[in-house]
Amino acid sequence: MGSVVQWKCIYTNACNMGNNQEELEAIVQWENYDIVAITEAWCDDSCNWTAAMDGYKLFRRDRQGRRGGVVALYVRECFECLELNDGDNRVECLWVRIRGKANKADIMVGVCYRPPNQGEEADEIFYK
Repeated sequence: MGSVVQWKCIYTNACNMGNNQEELEAIVQWENYDIVAITEAWCDDSCNWTAAMDGYKLFRRDRQGRRGGVVALYVRECFECLELNDGDNRVECLWVRIRGKANKADIMVGVCYRPPNQGEEADEIFYK
């Protein structure tokens, strides 16, 4: 059996963290996470959850047509990755393909947020 690749990941809803962006960045660096997924990264002008983080590539997708709602992924810089854009901005989803190393398969990583007031049409798109 071949070696198993393990990824260290963390997810947070930024609105639940308030202005604790610096605390999250310290935790990410201390714990050495490979991937950081964030939803509702917009709080207010006092925090910017979509700012660059040392050692990570930032991918983000802003909510279209109304205020708020950003989903973001930070992926460690050492990984070769590509954002996948399905072209549908009606849902808050972001997908990144990370190239596998040494003949390992690529991996898809995503972060999605479903607002509580989302309509049925958007739900159908979201589930696809």
